[in-house]
Amino acid sequence: MRVQSLALAAAASAALLASAPVVLSTTSTTGRPGSPAEPVREGSVRAVDLLAKLDGCTAVSHGRYRSDDGKRADIPVCGTRDAVFWTADMDIDCDGRAGPLCNSRTDPLFSETTAFQQPDGRYLSAETLPYIVVPAPSGIWNYRDHGIGPGSVAAVIYRDRVQYAVVGDVGPQDIIGEASYATAAGLGVRPDPRGGGTPSGVTYLVFKNARVSPVQDHGAAAAEGERLARKLLGDG
Repeated sequence: MRVQSLALAAAASAALLASAPVVLSTTSTTGRPGSPAEPVREGSVRAVDLLAKLDGCTAVSHGRYRSDDGKRADIPVCGTRDAVFWTADMDIDCDGRAGPLCNSRTDPLFSETTAFQQPDGRYLSAETLPYIVVPAPSGIWNYRDHGIGPGSVAAVIYRDRVQYAVVGDVGPQDIIGEASYATAAGLGVRPDPRGGGTPSGVTYLVFKNARVSPVQDHGAAAAEGERLARKLLGDG
């Protein structure tokens, strides 16, 4: 979770943890910290086709987000009938259950918690689960008003790649553009929490009223994401 607004993010997480926990999927990501495994393409939907379909923006947010503290607020959340999306940077979320790639040694700002938990009470694993971070509800935008919550299916688009993921964490109210170590690795983005990520060009597409169940298998999220992406393109 983005540290510039850590206190606010922690408060948002605490409120969300009071809701029923959701099982989120896990996949294997190997390698040394900051060095993603060779990205594997998921599905057959092309990034260029999704981006063409999302050309233009009908804003559903009541304001705009910053990519980081100190940056200009110029990122709207856009909407279609079936999805919301935004184009921003990608900061690396390495929080949650510690592992060899995400821990207090690899990330000096590491937090052992995520906004959502598994049914067994454990927090999510950023290094193994492809997930994205949504801003905490505010006057700018409330993700809950659009049928989005823990486990919602997302497609993250960067250059010529599409990585399917789920909503897995919540960040500050005024900043947008963050995803887990595993999401970055799947897109070929440097996932090092100390300075990885990418400054621009990432599109986060989240499908409304679409949560993977059961969601402990990333394959289910990828399959549902592919189906929904094809439907968006008019192929489904």
